[in-house]
Amino acid sequence: MSQDAKIPFVDLVTPHRELQEELVDVFKAALATAGFIGGPMVEGFEREFALYCDAKHSVGVSSGTDALRFALSAAGVNPGDVVLTVPLTFIATTEAISQAGARPDFVDIDARTYTMDPEKLRQYLQTQCVFDPATRRLVHRTLGKPVTAVVPVHLYGQMADMDPILEMAERYNLAVIEDACQAHGAEYFSKKENCWRKAGSMGRAAAFSFYPGKNLGACGEGGAVTTDDEAIARKVRMFRDHGQSKKYYHDVEGYNGRLDAIQAGILRVKLKHLARWNESRREHARKYNELFAAAEANIIPPFEAPWSKAVYHLYVLQVENREAVQADLAKEKIDTGIHYPVPLHLQKAYSGLGYKHGAFPVCEKAAERIVSLPMFPGLSEADQARVVHAVVRSAKYTGPQNVLVV
Repeated sequence: MSQDAKIPFVDLVTPHRELQEELVDVFKAALATAGFIGGPMVEGFEREFALYCDAKHSVGVSSGTDALRFALSAAGVNPGDVVLTVPLTFIATTEAISQAGARPDFVDIDARTYTMDPEKLRQYLQTQCVFDPATRRLVHRTLGKPVTAVVPVHLYGQMADMDPILEMAERYNLAVIEDACQAHGAEYFSKKENCWRKAGSMGRAAAFSFYPGKNLGACGEGGAVTTDDEAIARKVRMFRDHGQSKKYYHDVEGYNGRLDAIQAGILRVKLKHLARWNESRREHARKYNELFAAAEANIIPPFEAPWSKAVYHLYVLQVENREAVQADLAKEKIDTGIHYPVPLHLQKAYSGLGYKHGAFPVCEKAAERIVSLPMFPGLSEADQARVVHAVVRSAKYTGPQNVLVV
């Protein structure tokens, strides 16, 4: 790519061009069989994705939002329950909680990983809740509602610190549902089990999104639930298909939340390349880190915890005067993003929860400074060098006298 060419935030054209013949074959097979809903394409992808995630079951659904909603309901979250998650995530996380009939509430993040801080979770459970040993249920002191689940978000491609979260969940009888929508293939080293565990294999269930820009993306919408619990998998299959246990027999009131066969076939083709694509992202992250380490600028690069094998769905750093930095990069024809500029507890949609500025200071401080740089498997070293040069030059200009505090 020439020095004057635009550097996109993500490249969705090249991988589809490279796989065009295989992807067209998927479409031809669907046309030849009229197998557009369910059938071998969906079943084949579910089987292979479960194997990839080291899970016993995978159930394809229409989106990551539906995946999380169905997983919560299938795991026993009831209307009126309180479900805990983080305020730094896409709104789909809390939408799924609300749509399952529950009330979302928040735990602040770790300043380095941007994922749920286990110590803050511990404080919440011990100070804001009362545990009834007779019923083995937590009850929120103020709301008087049962707290029944935790949704740790594996943000930007890095898993949350799962061992302590799972330990607390077991102690207080909470269902852990992983939001793995940005973490296809990410891994966590469990000291308790003394082994690496895949995203989607550690909680009662997990939700994945196959939105086109994800590490494993469809050519449209799609999602999946992974679980080792056969009862959860069975319930999710019913929820996605109007509550049917078999055709025209509706055990529960469900939804129209199925994964299209063509999308499943496309995902099945792409799944073969996911490990290679993820390793390319990891290499690009290492290169970014190396280039930023050699520069003298007021920048905080991503932190990859020692227990983590992140897959860098996004490469997110912190800078002062973010808007000025973004404007400078735009002048250099370099696309950037912000994930996410307004924490969920401060969104108008959740004003009814009553939170104000300062409620979750770590999240709020990060949200003011984070910026996402171009990250995709085909990103060249020359383009990375150009991105880093532009960031460093802008960061030095806009605020070298200020020291970031995390």
